[in-house]
Amino acid sequence: MEDCIFCKIIKGELPSYTIYEDEILKVFMNIDPSTNGHLLLIPKKHLVTVLDIDQNFISHALEIIQKKIYPLLKEKLNCEGLTISQNNFYGQEVKHFHIHLTPRYQEDLVEFSYNKEKLLDIEEVYQKLVN
Repeated sequence: MEDCIFCKIIKGELPSYTIYEDEILKVFMNIDPSTNGHLLLIPKKHLVTVLDIDQNFISHALEIIQKKIYPLLKEKLNCEGLTISQNNFYGQEVKHFHIHLTPRYQEDLVEFSYNKEKLLDIEEVYQKLVN
């Protein structure tokens, strides 16, 4: 896609701090990180949401995270954990599928907040999902 910032990064039209790359995906530094070492993992093919991704990509991405990226973050940045997240449509700033790999540290202050008062009863949600 011509106006996609991630496609431009893949083509080399825009610079990136690339950590890992192969024929299927690219992992690079997030320019607006929430912690030290916050990375983005993207497919080289322009796909928008999880609905567009095939099982082979997910399997390959998880293997790269497990065998290369997470061990690298632990060794080089001494992170204590890793949050893996991915947004679809709502909350997705760049409309190119991407996975956030956010190293976690004891005092990083990263929070995932929500309004408990707006949550439905768990039984009500369950019934909606199974009926």
